Amino acid sequence: MAAPRVVVVGGGYGGTRVATLLDDVADVVLVEPKDAFVHASAALRAAVDPVWESRVFFGYDRLLERGRVVHQRVERATSSAVRLADGTTVEADHLVLATGTSYPFPAKFIESETTVARARLARMRAGLERTERVLVVGAGAVGLELVGELLDAFPHLAITVVDQADDALTTGDYVPELRAEVHAQLDGKVDFLLGSRLGYLPPVDVGVHEPFVVETEAGERVEAQMWFRCYGNLPASDYLAGDLAGTRNGLGEVRVDPTLALTGHPTVWAVGDITDVPESKRASAARAHAEVVAANIRATLDGREPTATYAPAPERIVLPLGRTGGASQLVGDDGLRHVLGPDETSRMKGQDLYSSAVAELFG
Repeated sequence: MAAPRVVVVGGGYGGTRVATLLDDVADVVLVEPKDAFVHASAALRAAVDPVWESRVFFGYDRLLERGRVVHQRVERATSSAVRLADGTTVEADHLVLATGTSYPFPAKFIESETTVARARLARMRAGLERTERVLVVGAGAVGLELVGELLDAFPHLAITVVDQADDALTTGDYVPELRAEVHAQLDGKVDFLLGSRLGYLPPVDVGVHEPFVVETEAGERVEAQMWFRCYGNLPASDYLAGDLAGTRNGLGEVRVDPTLALTGHPTVWAVGDITDVPESKRASAARAHAEVVAANIRATLDGREPTATYAPAPERIVLPLGRTGGASQLVGDDGLRHVLGPDETSRMKGQDLYSSAVAELFG
């Protein structure tokens, strides 16, 4: 008798983890258009340092021992099958949605081919060498991390950060001490224009060297030769169709039960940024979701009830600002939130950006 088939849509942090955890008990088919896993936690370092590209792109060929990876885009998914861009259909006993969110370059890449993504990075770095001022739109975690990398690698750069919010890091449940630590490290090196959005976006693609002038709605004029858009996480869920068409909320996230099954669909599961779990979108959460989903699919295959559940942990962030800077908010054994400065942040993430652990996963 053939093993039950688990189709995993999306080969990011959550999808690859589910696939490896079920490889020994199911016929796993991982569907992912990119020819390599992109270690997004290190992507902003690779944006400024070509040496890091080898720690961002990892081939999928050693990920699964029994299952297979299909490099295609899913055009349509129902609870029982997915239709691929080449017209073929893959039937599923269990379907795992792990397509995450789309996000602007260079934090994420739309390119399916690594060679194309790397060429775009090289072009951007060459442009940064002759750029005098950069505009970063968005003072959230991604915008600030990019600022830290730019300052580290290109000390000659002047950087303006624009955000419609009145301060940096306003979208997460962060304590004021975290923002104070970020300002202590960046104020004086970066011009923050807060409390007003841009009146219009630059007429240039992100990461491309071309002089432009924009104004905020408050009338502040910004001149720069390159800009980056660091906002706008959009769930990649528009391929859901048929009986799954109504599973999304107004933001495009899928509604899940505590078991991480889609509400009303006991054989369809979701992990990572695509879920409506109320927490910040981060790799560690996606991997934690994957553990729950893999345990529940295993239980179902054994004829047991799926009982593993997921509850969001208190908000945490490890925010490197270059190789030696950064700030973190963690929850201690006492249950209280603690803010750590550059030394601890650099030790935890800034030096390695978790790339050694990812390299191990991909053999």
